Amino acid sequence: MRSYTAVIERDPETGLYVGYIPGFPGAHSQAETLDELNQNLAEVVTMLLEDGEPPLEGNFVGTQNIQVA
Repeated sequence: MRSYTAVIERDPETGLYVGYIPGFPGAHSQAETLDELNQNLAEVVTMLLEDGEPPLEGNFVGTQNIQVA
């Protein structure tokens, strides 16, 4: 079993959750709930992996808070 980290945001205009896997071309989706988004992303990744394991273009490291005056 493989594990990937997804970045998730909520679109303020539509209210939809939007998620993508950094560095994994084509691995993105949207949904009305977080559970649905998780399922959608899992389906997308499964389909993309049918063509073989892609070389990831980057690895998620984390987030940082940036303060400006």
